[in-house]
Amino acid sequence: MVRPKLHYISLMRLPTERAHGLQIMQNCEAFAAAGCKVTLWVSRRWNTPQMRRITDPYAYYGVESNFRIRRLPCLDLFPLFPAESAGARFAFYLLTLSYALVMLFALPFIRADIFYSRDESLLALLSWIKPKRTLAYEAHLFPSSRRGAALQRTVCQGVGSVVAITPQLRDDLVEKRQAAPDRTIAAHDGIRRARFETLSTTFEARRSLAWDDNAFIVGYVGSLKMIGLDKGVDTLLSAVANVEGAQLALVGGQSADAQALKRQWTELGLPEERFFHLEHVPPGDVPLYLRAFDVCAMPHPATAQFARYTSPLKLFEYMAAGGAIVASDLPGWSDVLRDGETALLLPPDNVAAWSAAICALKQDSELRRKLGANAREQVMANYTWTVRAERILAHLEAGFA
Repeated sequence: MVRPKLHYISLMRLPTERAHGLQIMQNCEAFAAAGCKVTLWVSRRWNTPQMRRITDPYAYYGVESNFRIRRLPCLDLFPLFPAESAGARFAFYLLTLSYALVMLFALPFIRADIFYSRDESLLALLSWIKPKRTLAYEAHLFPSSRRGAALQRTVCQGVGSVVAITPQLRDDLVEKRQAAPDRTIAAHDGIRRARFETLSTTFEARRSLAWDDNAFIVGYVGSLKMIGLDKGVDTLLSAVANVEGAQLALVGGQSADAQALKRQWTELGLPEERFFHLEHVPPGDVPLYLRAFDVCAMPHPATAQFARYTSPLKLFEYMAAGGAIVASDLPGWSDVLRDGETALLLPPDNVAAWSAAICALKQDSELRRKLGANAREQVMANYTWTVRAERILAHLEAGFA
């Protein structure tokens, strides 16, 4: 079978410390491994000093160089403005517009079977110059603003295929944004199997990190906020604080957000040495940290974005690492996790329930082992990028039939 030639169009910085960079790079690798000729198009943007030191994005993300990376110029004024300021919003619109204009000049001369993107504005402009059946939209959000909703509706109706990150997002895109039901599927995020096939023991991981062998550590990986939205880490902190001797480890997130949480921790009278934060670790080191945790936590609140429209990378990486998971009981991953089998599912924002669950796991090593083993078996069979790529490609190829 001849697989389609696929161009993945993104506005992201490359490399980036944000999770979407890992998701996009691993998806491109999986599409290419499935037989597609893949090119990833990204913007040539200013980057952070830490990211500028990375010269090989394939090595940084731990993926094969089986796809091409092309960079297009743009006007990037983000470094001039504080994050989340009016100036930063203006810089974003200017960045998007300048990148889109360059893209409109470059891509008419590029032939491909599929132009794939998770950026609505870019797909809206691509619809001016490319046939509808060649455009594929991977949806990660359900905007509540009038402008965002209108743009997403335009994209859903203007592309040939829609891939929603959760079943709930798929249903709402069909019902409210009028995406074609027969051209819209749900596909959760996943894991790169090779990253998790050989795992350190908890003892080995802690020795590597110089962490206490005998500590009981509850860990969280990822950003502490998303687009300004709280991700429930304050609830997790309060819950861990109620468990005698427990330690909290946060891997990822902005330093200012972590410092605010650390102040909250010490104000509860808890010792600083039981609170860890690392602002950024390379993707290749994440499995080591996950193995060093006793419990992996996902405390998202019950807002619409998290309850229905989020498929966190951390969820699948927690599962692949074989850790005991405590997670908010939300519809977005109700088809992935089973309470008491692969995780303990808890009411969001209920500190008492979270404390009780963490305490139960602290006292019952066999329960931790069982939950972790079941979760690992589930993810390795059903939620790899390879499985996801094949599912998406079958959906896209059906549109050519």
